[in-house]
Amino acid sequence: MTQPPANVVPVCYRHPNRETYVRCTRCDRPICPDCMNEASVGFQCPDCVREGSRSQRPVRTAFGGGTSGAQGTVTIALIVINVLVFVASVISSGRADALAGGGLGGLFGGSTPLHEWGGLLAYPQGRLTDGSGTVVRLAGDGVANGQYYRLFTSMFLHYGILHLAMNMWALWVLGRPLEAILGRVRFLTLYLLSGLAGSISVYLFSAPNALTAGASGAIFGLFAALIVVLRKMGRSIAGILPVLVLNLVITFSFAGAISWQGHLGGLVGGALVAAGLAYAPAKNRTLIQVLASVAIVVLLGVLFAVHTASLPPVYG
Repeated sequence: MTQPPANVVPVCYRHPNRETYVRCTRCDRPICPDCMNEASVGFQCPDCVREGSRSQRPVRTAFGGGTSGAQGTVTIALIVINVLVFVASVISSGRADALAGGGLGGLFGGSTPLHEWGGLLAYPQGRLTDGSGTVVRLAGDGVANGQYYRLFTSMFLHYGILHLAMNMWALWVLGRPLEAILGRVRFLTLYLLSGLAGSISVYLFSAPNALTAGASGAIFGLFAALIVVLRKMGRSIAGILPVLVLNLVITFSFAGAISWQGHLGGLVGGALVAAGLAYAPAKNRTLIQVLASVAIVVLLGVLFAVHTASLPPVYG
């Protein structure tokens, strides 16, 4: 680069009206304080910083995710969605005193039209018999009658503010570290597949006319995933294991009021998804993680299809 005459004061190459004696350590162009980017040695100009960032590989977590997960954006978004759906559920009750208490509008446990629309229901309670006396189910609402969306919408509905608060607190505590470790996309995949596994488990093992809702299946999946991930990283699980055991004891102690099917299904599903994400080899890691997640979806789909086929035929 041609040097200016000795008696000429250098000016910033981006701001010609600013005199400066500091030069970029990479391209040797003069730069003013506004253009200085601190480097390991000296300062670099904005152009050299951009060029260097393009040539560097993006920083990844231990499991291949992006470091942006440390911000907890997906965790916060999931909490916001659950809260907004709860508010919509209360409003759907159509009761002016829904916020005043007394169980109205689903605030403290009551059912609302939104629950009826999106809660997990295999098929209604109604029964008919055909000419031979065989019990068959009525056509109408329910997953078995084609309302497959209930497998997902039920994950964002809650029966009462206590139900919501407990699940959202658990999501806040478990979700942020997992999102930071796995990255946004992998964490969201874990959450949704855990919730779906919980829903499929409810569909398989609960009473077909039981209306179920809640994010608990996904939350239990996060419990299992955190244990799998911490073990893979060689860290202690002494802090999380007793909490999980306590929650399982509570689940089975109140099995009539709490869906152990959803909790257990989410737990197993979360463990399987986390194992696929955490133990995928470094070579072709992303591809293997995707294939593992797809395999779990296929497995859940097969279980769903086999169970649906085993149900009595629609009649009425």
